[in-house]
Amino acid sequence: MEKKTQRYVVDPERIAAGEAQDALDRAAALLRTGGLVALPTETVYGLGANALDEHAVMRIFAAKQRPSWDPVIVHVAPLANLGDMLDGLIEPMAKDAPARQLMEAFWPGPLTLLLPRTDAVPDAVTAGRPLVGVRMPGHPVALELIRRAEVPVAAPSANLFGHISPTTADHVLADLDGRIDAVVDAGATGFGVESTVLDPCQTPMVIYRPGAVTEEQIREVAGDVLLYREAGVIEEPEKPLPSPGVGLRHYAPRARLITVEGAPGEVEKRLVVMAREWSQGRVGIMLPRGWNLPAGAEGVQVAEWGRWGEPQELAQSLYGCLRALDAQGCSLILCPLPPEGGIGTAIRDRLRKASRAK
Repeated sequence: MEKKTQRYVVDPERIAAGEAQDALDRAAALLRTGGLVALPTETVYGLGANALDEHAVMRIFAAKQRPSWDPVIVHVAPLANLGDMLDGLIEPMAKDAPARQLMEAFWPGPLTLLLPRTDAVPDAVTAGRPLVGVRMPGHPVALELIRRAEVPVAAPSANLFGHISPTTADHVLADLDGRIDAVVDAGATGFGVESTVLDPCQTPMVIYRPGAVTEEQIREVAGDVLLYREAGVIEEPEKPLPSPGVGLRHYAPRARLITVEGAPGEVEKRLVVMAREWSQGRVGIMLPRGWNLPAGAEGVQVAEWGRWGEPQELAQSLYGCLRALDAQGCSLILCPLPPEGGIGTAIRDRLRKASRAK
């Protein structure tokens, strides 16, 4: 008989309410006892398990159909001080500068640091690598859940491997209903794209995955940093990946995704031409708010994206728009590609990985 996934609703504005307290206690008990709980963060929903319980971590990989060579990120919460939960995961010298500077500047928040791990961290978490990705999420429900569980929580995105990341509890259940124990529903996430992943131990530091904490912000706080450049698509790597989300087709809809780059007026025209030329089914277009779809695009499915000049809006609704067009049966999705810089770099990264040929 298929497992039923429990849905616990918690209003982030009313965590102290009795119903929220009960829901958090139930979810925390599941995490302590080896269960799988999808939880909201400020980036996307994560699929959480006790990071110190290797069997529980392996259940994440099974539920997501995630290969063992792809490491996962560990989420921590402050107890009496920053070090309480973190100290058991990373070597003492790992909290020296610049890591300490970055924690103080961006935690809680969407920055993951790759740091030397202790023996307490199971190999399943890091894919056997010596560094573990750790972050302190900036979502009040995530922090309270981790505090109550009293264990660090390993939590990659709560979706099937390679599919579009979830930014609502409904997205989680669309992929994982019956495969996990519970989801804590706290509404839509804020940033909409995953955390920045940074190795501060290299000189210069290396961003393996761009996110809401930008290259410019990191450089201002801790010095020189480079953006990792991938050699190409890696379907079956010969060794574990250096970071989550590197070298793979990720964040992808079922439909074929094609990105279009250029000035808004030029892109609007090209979208129509490409939609007309597609003969293999329904076409969907990610259309920024305020853009006009020229005549000739009748019959296409349109997902209203954020405002072009507000990249944070584009990031927040990116995955929801892709999922909406998938749900409408589109076989092709056309998407304008935002310019580089700030969180626009993260959006480009996700769209580039999602559009890689199957």
